Amino acid sequence: MLYAVIDVGSNAARLLFANASGPANNILVEKATFIRIPLRLGMEVFDTGKISKEKEKEFIKTMKAFKLLTEVYPPVGFKAVATAAMREATNNKKIVENIQKSTGIKLEIISGATEAAIIRNTNPIFFKNPERLTVFIDVGGGSTEISVEKNHQLIKLKSFKIGTIRLLQNSYDPNIWKQIAHWLSQFSDEFDFVNVVGSGGNINKINKLFGEPSCIFLSLDRLQESYDKLSQLSIDERKLKFNMRDDRADVIVPASDIYLRILKLLKAKHIAVPKIGLADGLIHQLYQSDLKKIKEF
Repeated sequence: MLYAVIDVGSNAARLLFANASGPANNILVEKATFIRIPLRLGMEVFDTGKISKEKEKEFIKTMKAFKLLTEVYPPVGFKAVATAAMREATNNKKIVENIQKSTGIKLEIISGATEAAIIRNTNPIFFKNPERLTVFIDVGGGSTEISVEKNHQLIKLKSFKIGTIRLLQNSYDPNIWKQIAHWLSQFSDEFDFVNVVGSGGNINKINKLFGEPSCIFLSLDRLQESYDKLSQLSIDERKLKFNMRDDRADVIVPASDIYLRILKLLKAKHIAVPKIGLADGLIHQLYQSDLKKIKEF
């Protein structure tokens, strides 16, 4: 069954077409088409607090293009969501209205907690020690979501206003690291023994470049190596040496920094990188909803 989802983040807007199949506890998602447009809404929102007329026009053009693609390649299910930058834009309601009028797309602005839950509820990762705490870290352009589970049951979650775009622009509360450390300290008795999962395009790219082939586990040492090597290069050098897009080459270093800081706070030696993200989670959500309808019928 073919599904399509739109994820409008602080750095980019993404359209994913994917086929989903299998039982609810072991869903197989096969990507068919993935399109990523570097809208960079966060660059404006985290600086001025709103989306400009010029950026709105670019936004609507992107959504019109996405809408046309869903019409020529029609999915059985579709959903469009937006995250941190749209959450904070003071003119977000007007932008959502204009997008719906211009394209027919109903864009839902989701909370950080919802964003974390969607990612976390994709296929579970089976660790050797499932009785230990599992900490999910999703680093975006405008926010970082941290969820804590045990035996696949959520214990606590928190969305922090720190992300790659905020770091690039230095538009964040300097006390944010103390806030993260304080929040994580409630689990300090289990530091050193936690399972950690990272999601998002940057950690996926880091694992591809610096991790072991065909292994979802990235060591703290390799993550530190990625930060050390990439931070010594200019953005142009990163693009040439590692075949990166413009909007990946500038954000990958601040992303590495965020993951490193959190891993060190947790005293973790590895992070699992299963190549999941919000768009993947939305596909799972749509498919699970259809499975429930079939079962009820």
